[in-house]
Amino acid sequence: MSLSTSVATQVDRVARHLGYRVFPDWALNPRQLDEIDTHFEACAQTAVPEDAAGYLRRENPRLLEFRQKYAGLDEKLRTPLVWSEKFAAMPDLTTFRGDNMWVHQRGHQHLTERAYLVATYYILANDRLGLMEKLTEDGAFGAVTFHMAGHRVSRDLMDSILEIDFLDRHLQPGSLGNLSILDIGAGYGRLAHRMMEAFPSLPTYRCTDAIAESSFVCEFNLRFRGFENRFEVIPATEIERMLAATKIDLAVNIHSFSECTLQAVGWWLDRLASHGVKHLMIAPNAGNHCGQLLRNNIGQDMMPLIEQRGYRLIARDNKYLDPEVQKFALNPTCHWLFELGD
Repeated sequence: MSLSTSVATQVDRVARHLGYRVFPDWALNPRQLDEIDTHFEACAQTAVPEDAAGYLRRENPRLLEFRQKYAGLDEKLRTPLVWSEKFAAMPDLTTFRGDNMWVHQRGHQHLTERAYLVATYYILANDRLGLMEKLTEDGAFGAVTFHMAGHRVSRDLMDSILEIDFLDRHLQPGSLGNLSILDIGAGYGRLAHRMMEAFPSLPTYRCTDAIAESSFVCEFNLRFRGFENRFEVIPATEIERMLAATKIDLAVNIHSFSECTLQAVGWWLDRLASHGVKHLMIAPNAGNHCGQLLRNNIGQDMMPLIEQRGYRLIARDNKYLDPEVQKFALNPTCHWLFELGD
């Protein structure tokens, strides 16, 4: 046995003990040998319209207005778990749909090209609402995209399709276009964009957040998409007023409560329950449990808070209903749906 063979054997033994396997180059195809980051950069088409670049700047008076509003938030919301002031200042606002804290699009085993491919073919085989044909992806503002199976796909697009499908399956089929929806922690308006694109009859879609940068880019993005008269961005400081004046049928929280303290989660739940919001959908961060538990990023359980407010679980599905796909596809988690008791 040569020295190199002996070393390789020892490395393989240690790797297997740690739960990994070592493959020689000859066992991999050329695509697998590519540097993932290099390939992603080739696929990410950063398209930023000229007029947008002038607006999406940190000195914009509208962003400063949101910051001033959020300076007066309840202390429970101003104590960050993830979204500290330094963290919120990190992304380039002109590429708000890029790989950043709003939507992670690369960097671990569930964000590889292969994971995108598995998700694409899963959706094409299970797209009951025909959303892959109805919704579009233009790659604008830095979104990481691939051309697969005749479609341009992104995590933004495919996550939205699967979330809409979950809601359609568990709420009255065909009713989504008539629901009054509040999106808590709406980010840059990803799901709002897709819901309004999928359901032209959808009533005013309301987005709220406690992060000034999120509300700023959300408002810009939805106007840019042509939904000027179909949405409302509501600062968290004004949520009580809105809920008192408007009947909300469904609240959605996608990967946001996971990044909040329990005090902040309880603050939002108190308002939903006291104003009779009937349904609540939550998509948690996967953590090391693939979304099977409702925990925030530091492992604290949110379920008791939800049940204490009178919400009961009526559905919990894997993001991908096929268990094998759930193992390998793009960013697997679980989708949870709650209903407020009488």
